[in-house]
Amino acid sequence: MNKAALLIGGNQGDRHALINEATALIQERIGTVALVSGIYETEPWGNFEIENSKLKIEKFLNRALWVETPLSAFEVLREALAIEASLGRHRPTSDTSITSNSSTTSYTSHTSYTSPTSNTSPPRKYHSRPMDIDLIFYNEEIIDTEELTIPHPRAHLRRFVLEPLAEIIPNYRHPILGCTVKELLQQQQ
Repeated sequence: MNKAALLIGGNQGDRHALINEATALIQERIGTVALVSGIYETEPWGNFEIENSKLKIEKFLNRALWVETPLSAFEVLREALAIEASLGRHRPTSDTSITSNSSTTSYTSHTSYTSPTSNTSPPRKYHSRPMDIDLIFYNEEIIDTEELTIPHPRAHLRRFVLEPLAEIIPNYRHPILGCTVKELLQQQQ
């Protein structure tokens, strides 16, 4: 059985209900949710694009899940995207990280690993969303394709990812950096 670390979260709609619904759908469609973190509320992260300057951006709720799954990493990704869409996630058509054709959807925002000292990629615009599901780790694998990069290339830079992960898998060792999740979180303090 494969093991996958997922981070789920959003800042639109009934945030608590959506987190719980996403957790249930992951259990139903991806695999057994073996470990579940608490729910963390955080400020929006990164270069956040405001769709309407008069609107207040809601804080995000995030939860980490450790899932035992028979699916491949690519199948987990496809199911995660389908769950996001079923919960109301509409990706902007201007977001070049998403491409689709008649048979598949590719999520390519993770096209290159960002090392702790590297900051060469152009700033990406982030948007409010009812649900976002990120595949952070998959077993101890390193995957680098146009469709998917594992481990998530920016997870080690994001406290909102590391805190819930440290709650459920503190001793999991990052396959590239060699540090545990707990150690990566301590580096963020």
